[in-house]
Amino acid sequence: MHHSGMCNTEDEKMKIKKLYLYPLWLRIWHHVNAVLMILLIATGLSMQYSDPAYPLIRFDIAVKIHNIAGISLTASYFVFLAGVLFSSIGRYYVVRTEGFLTAFINHLRYYLFGIFRGEKSPFKVSEENKFNPVQLITYNVIMHAIAPVSFLTGWALIFPETIVLNVFGYSGIMLTSLVHSIAGFFISIFLLIHLYVFTIGGNPTSNFKSIVTGYHEDHS
Repeated sequence: MHHSGMCNTEDEKMKIKKLYLYPLWLRIWHHVNAVLMILLIATGLSMQYSDPAYPLIRFDIAVKIHNIAGISLTASYFVFLAGVLFSSIGRYYVVRTEGFLTAFINHLRYYLFGIFRGEKSPFKVSEENKFNPVQLITYNVIMHAIAPVSFLTGWALIFPETIVLNVFGYSGIMLTSLVHSIAGFFISIFLLIHLYVFTIGGNPTSNFKSIVTGYHEDHS
């Protein structure tokens, strides 16, 4: 019986394929990015919603941390952008139109319904395709549209003299602040969903393990 158990364990190990999808620089960027994002969300919420008499973080300290984290995240973003443009990870962000809409709808249905019925994912990670269609669209929108809006409006608020004072009768600073907050809201929602999706894998910790070791484990 003991020998049989050993064989089963060996068989399971043989079935697990490892794909190296996360180079060291990308893993370091990801972890730094995560810390900066958490700092920005915590300080942003403190500045925006806390009672001045009972702040989560004292207002002047929150502003300083928020600005430093925002400036650091801007620099971090250009590291990521350079990686997409000039390294092998860029191919993962290319949307191929043929059959994409059908694949997107199928995977969205899987996330909304199939996963709760125990269905198998319609997408298989490979060296050519790291992101499923829903992830691909989401990451592209967040990283190449919403994040730049957040950075631009954030820098404008650091240097308010660059903002147009009046836009169709509304305060330019108020509108810039509103757009910045909306972008921050979408990024915060993305972060929460991102953490949840990370638990969907061969087991609840396999994706977290991947971003630490660099290897994606295929348990199929």
